[in-house]
Amino acid sequence: MKILNIGSLNIDHVYSVENFVRPGETISSKSMKDFNGGKGLNQSIALARAGAEVYHAGKVGNDGNALVECLKENGANTEYILVAENLPTGHAIIQVDTKGQNCIIINAGANGDITKDDIDTILSNFEKGDLLLLQNETSNMEYAIEKAHSLGMQVALNPSPITEQLATSYALKYIDWFILNEIEGYEITGKKEGKDICNALRDTFPNCKVVLTLGKYGCIYYDGKEYFSHGIYDVPVVDTTAAGDTFTGYFLACVSEGLSIDKALEIASKAASISVSRAGASPSIPNRKEVESSDIKQIVK
Repeated sequence: MKILNIGSLNIDHVYSVENFVRPGETISSKSMKDFNGGKGLNQSIALARAGAEVYHAGKVGNDGNALVECLKENGANTEYILVAENLPTGHAIIQVDTKGQNCIIINAGANGDITKDDIDTILSNFEKGDLLLLQNETSNMEYAIEKAHSLGMQVALNPSPITEQLATSYALKYIDWFILNEIEGYEITGKKEGKDICNALRDTFPNCKVVLTLGKYGCIYYDGKEYFSHGIYDVPVVDTTAAGDTFTGYFLACVSEGLSIDKALEIASKAASISVSRAGASPSIPNRKEVESSDIKQIVK
């Protein structure tokens, strides 16, 4: 199975702060570093480091070559990355506080210039049974979902950042895999409890599989028949920026190679836990060998 990720490519400007800036306030950061980022890039790197055959499609400006090279170096195929000559590469401004929590502002840049024609050309290289992964940081996402579904591809959606337009989109009926957190689940279903979110998604979209991450309470899976849960691991929290992206990439890589759902949840949870113990987004994502050899302990069942 080939995995195609039509995903964002961002330059992340990461500021270390004591506390997040408040309205009307000016604060000083303790440090600022630039990282290769974007939910799309992070998830493709996680997929590649987990051992999947991943193709990344997207758009950068003329200033985005480092992102393309980063993907190549990590084993992702980049032949479907296009260049927008008149737009800058997307970027994010990220605050990380002393507890490792983050808040993020995104500017789409070239990520917002992916056209329907671009999507048609990209998807013409894939076929029934392949998997399309999407987030909500690129343009014409609904069209990509509908087109991929018509080709018989599986469609996995990480609905982040969640918006009202996405939460009520007609295209959600074509999703095979929802991989989302409690906030995103609430915005789509109006439910707050984990099992209620899963049940509501299944009631509305009866053909979907739901993977719901619950922060310190781990994650759950529900497909209408089988239910699994898994906890997090005992690690120091440095930066949570790429935790969800690491989990998404690892989980899809594991199921694409035929592992059981409970094993996929275990490996993805361990990989995500390792990532929060490190600074940055893509640099924090572990490789498969490290994940499988790690002796970190699970603390929530």
